[in-house]
Parts: sequence; C-alpha cells; structure tokens
Amino acid sequence: MTAKANILVVDDEPIERQTLSEILRLEGYHVAAVANGEAAVDYLRLNTIDLILLDLRMPGMSGLDVIKVVNRTLPEVEIILFTAHGSMESAIEALRNRVQDYLLKPASPSQILDSVARGLARRMDRMQSKESQEITSDTNLHAIVAMGDGTMIDFGRRLVRSGSQTVFLTPAEGRLLRIFAENIGKVFTHRELVLLVQGYSTSQQEAPEILRPLVSRLRQKLAGVPGLMRRIVSVRGTGYVFENE
Repeated sequence: MTAKANILVVDDEPIERQTLSEILRLEGYHVAAVANGEAAVDYLRLNTIDLILLDLRMPGMSGLDVIKVVNRTLPEVEIILFTAHGSMESAIEALRNRVQDYLLKPASPSQILDSVARGLARRMDRMQSKESQEITSDTNLHAIVAMGDGTMIDFGRRLVRSGSQTVFLTPAEGRLLRIFAENIGKVFTHRELVLLVQGYSTSQQEAPEILRPLVSRLRQKLAGVPGLMRRIVSVRGTGYVFENE
C-alpha cells in the first residue's frame, strides 16, 4: 500500500484530531477527520477509506460501536484503536472485534506511522489473498462484460470504462455489480445480497443497514456512467433490481 491511502481520523478532542491528521498528511496520506462516531459512520457510507484511526471513548457512539458497524459493512477496512484509558478488558474487547492495533495516548509520531504502515500492509495482503481466491473461483465466468451503450465492465480487474472515464471498484462493490450484471431483471432481497456479497447471513432488520451504504457508494462511483447507475433500482420494502436498459 502506498502513501496515497485514504485514512479517517475519529476523535472528539480537536487538538488530538488535528495532530493526528497533520502527522499523516506530512507522510503523504489522504486524511479526513471527524469528531464523533456518528459522523464517522456517515462519512464511511459515502467515501472509500482504507484505514481508520479511532478513539475508544467518545460521547454518544463509542469506538467499539463504530467498530461493530465497520465489521458488518466494510470488513476490508483496517482499524487502529486509540485510548487514553487502557485496560486489559478494553484491549480484549478490541481484539475480539477485529482491531489489529491498540495504541495508548499519547503515542509518538513514529509509533503512529509504524502502526499505520503495518495496518495498510496487512490490508494489502488480505485484499490480494481475497482477490486471488475470487479469480480462482471465477475461472469459468466471463471477466469482461460489454454493455449496450459502449460501457465495458472488467470484473477481473474491478473497473468500469465508459468513454474516457475509468471507475475503480472495491472487492465488495465489484461483487455487487457483478451479481447485478449477471442477473438483469431479477429482484434480490437485502438479505440475499448481503449473503452473496459479504459472505454471511444476517437478519431481515439488519440487512438493509448493511447493504445501503455499499449501494450508495457504488451509485456514487457510477454517477458518471448513468447507463449503469440508473439501472440499479430500489424495490420498496424488498431490496434491489438491475433493470434492462
């Protein structure tokens, strides 16, 4: 992972938030910062993030609450947890929730950057392994689909080309678009799509909350390819369908 990775800083302390952001920007990372857990979840619904630096204790939605949402909706995102109130109990809880690093405040710039570098390296290894498995499992399926309006979807490389525009997709976005493109006109429930895209089963109540941010990000990326974006249609009370042109 290069220093062009996208990082989200979540901390309710303004000085801490600014300091962390400046350390990361000086290293060449793209950095966004928000002041609480609710704002973090809202930001993640509409933006692509590789790694989150997350404060454990915040008013309202805690760091662990944010982690649970991220684990359900964006399992590919790396998480580093910060806390000024370290304890064995909080460390164990963090590890149970897929947190790969756990730093005590105040952490030095070198500690922060080392942790971020390790986290991004882990993310790259995980993504490459997953991509290799997907390619192997998809050997009998067409990797490239040409749409009627001249748009080309390359599922092997997870990209969409339309005219001079190229849109790159995350693994989850690529899986979702592939399901749609190979099942034109079929209505999928939220639960079906969560199982097909994320690989796990969830309740009828939870499934829409897990799926909507992913669909929103995919639509946002395809905003410049209206021939695709407009075809992803919500079916009220049920799920989604990829309509014919």
